[in-house]
Amino acid sequence: MAQTFRPHGVLAILNTDGKAHPKENSFVAVTAVLGAIAIITSIFSSLHLLTSWTGLAGIFTGAYGQFISATTAERFVLVLSLGASAIGFFLGVAHGGLWGGI
Repeated sequence: MAQTFRPHGVLAILNTDGKAHPKENSFVAVTAVLGAIAIITSIFSSLHLLTSWTGLAGIFTGAYGQFISATTAERFVLVLSLGASAIGFFLGVAHGGLWGGI
């Protein structure tokens, strides 16, 4: 019986159309990491420089990732990561900003 072979990997979940999207998936991964760093470090007000810069970078990578995304799964992860980056960025700016309160 012939069956379809599907690769089992973390990024294979994002390729719901069966095609490989290495550039799009890399933007998803980078935005997810930056969003996680931004939202976790926003808990500590002394890390406002790291929070605001990673949040800003996550906003830019997430926006471009949304622009070039190919599947709905990629867009779903990008929206969550973009939201986490934005919340981290806003809290980082509220605690001292991008330049350390200059």
